[in-house]
Amino acid sequence: MGTQKKEATRRVREGKTTDGNIRVKGENFYRSAKRVKQLNVYKEGRAQRDADGNITKAAVFQSRDVPTAVIEPNRKWFQNSRVISQESLSAFRTAMAEQAKDPNRFLLKTAKLPMSLIEDETSLAKSRPALVESFADVFGTKATRKRVTMKNFSSLDDLADTAKRSISSYHDRRSNLAQNGLTAAASGETTGEVEDVDGADFAPPEVGEAEDEDVGGSSNRMEPIFNKGQSRRIWNELYRTIDSSDVVIHVLDARDPIGTTCRSIEDYLRKEAPHKHLIYVLNKCDLVPSAVAARWVRTLQKTVPTCAFRASVSNPFGKGSLISLLRQFSSLHADRKQISVGLVGYPNVGKSSVLNALLGRKACTVAPIPGETKVWQFVRLMKRIYLIDCPGIVPPDQNASAEDILLRGAVRTEKIYNPAQYIGAVLKRTKKHHLARSYELNDWEDDVDFLEQLSRKRGRLLAGGEADLDGMAIIVLNDFLRGKIPWFSAPELSPAEVKQKGVDGRSGRFGEMKQKRKREDVESEAATPMGAASPTNIADASKDEKDGESDGFGSDSVSVEEAVKAGISANVNKAKSKQGAKSKRQRR
Repeated sequence: MGTQKKEATRRVREGKTTDGNIRVKGENFYRSAKRVKQLNVYKEGRAQRDADGNITKAAVFQSRDVPTAVIEPNRKWFQNSRVISQESLSAFRTAMAEQAKDPNRFLLKTAKLPMSLIEDETSLAKSRPALVESFADVFGTKATRKRVTMKNFSSLDDLADTAKRSISSYHDRRSNLAQNGLTAAASGETTGEVEDVDGADFAPPEVGEAEDEDVGGSSNRMEPIFNKGQSRRIWNELYRTIDSSDVVIHVLDARDPIGTTCRSIEDYLRKEAPHKHLIYVLNKCDLVPSAVAARWVRTLQKTVPTCAFRASVSNPFGKGSLISLLRQFSSLHADRKQISVGLVGYPNVGKSSVLNALLGRKACTVAPIPGETKVWQFVRLMKRIYLIDCPGIVPPDQNASAEDILLRGAVRTEKIYNPAQYIGAVLKRTKKHHLARSYELNDWEDDVDFLEQLSRKRGRLLAGGEADLDGMAIIVLNDFLRGKIPWFSAPELSPAEVKQKGVDGRSGRFGEMKQKRKREDVESEAATPMGAASPTNIADASKDEKDGESDGFGSDSVSVEEAVKAGISANVNKAKSKQGAKSKRQRR
């Protein structure tokens, strides 16, 4: 009681007549504050009227009387604003475009600028199905839509014509298989439909197109085995690898970099994932001359960072440069705990071998046949870098013939029908003296004569002494793919590269040396006793130089006759000097 009296006296002394509680208008003994607020909510949407029906307070958005707006007096309204002229904007846009084309520069952070004025985003032609139908209504166990996507057909007549062409093409392919002694059961062909891969609809080829033409004596795309590497499972593994990777390593075969390039992967990264980095790794560079590999590196690195590589666990080449490049990409993403690097490319180009070479141990199973890697594999390279191995993919190419697909290593040679028909393409892509040196044959007329001589030389004969052409053809094709037969495709020289002279001697970096040694250096060394070589060694060196003929070799080399003469004269001088020294010792 004493405390309450003192508190009441203090409030009276300070002039406070209330108890300090905030009361809501309308609150009384019968209505609490909560009930009054609830009733006020009911009256907010209507206008308030008096007893005569006149509006005393308009409802929300009912009155047109707008209160006078007053701008806040602030100093920032009178400061300089961010403005830019059209000339400066065009210059900035040009500079950004030039920097974006440079494969060695990457955008790390954007400033607070209207980038939409610089980058003109193209409107997407395709509609967004997620805005129309949910994913669960189209796919999955609860899918309700059973319609076929017909975005490639403008009318029903177009759809009917495409179906007729597909059926006729299917029957023609069946007839060709029957003529060559193949059946649908033996070849594994069960349907004539074209599988929908990577989200795109591939229309069947026209009747009479390259599918039924004979190119180089072999039927183009006649056998279903040439459609390997295009299944939906393989494409799912590829896109899973790309989606999980920050850096994509595209492994190429140094013997045929253009043929083993997957343009569909590059287009997908350019359009759908421009934030991911792409690297070219020119594998198997030990199977081509160094000048050819250097020219390919110079050609490819104009658009994408490229490095030459030789996959070997014990003695790799280019491992240090590739790891340093990956470290640079890791430093670009310093905000991340780790980055993932995916290896993609054609089958049998050495993706798993490159991964094992980077690790320095065998982590992935490798084999000289396509299709060894079935699913993706996740391997740790170091603390901040992880590697992802992907199965080989063969993108659909209407211009590629059966010979191209086979000689790129995308098909197992023992699975094809009549492999002897592809030996003619092997003879066209290789030089005759290389084959003669590899198989110790003198001369042959055509591919059949070549196989027959080689079969009889190695004793591969059938019943009755007939040569086993198909069995020998498989051996030759495997030797061609595994590097036992030298072959490569050289890049085209631009006019600037034709006029440009290479770096003299061995002072240049890899990719800058156009020739091994100058003619003057060879002649000067041959003229001295210490630099002279024996005629036998020079003849062997000239033979090796002849075997490695290419655009980058043998252009400025010394002829065999001059080298032999120089070697003989040097040996004669050396013999005379030895004889003179011996006579001096006898006189003493």
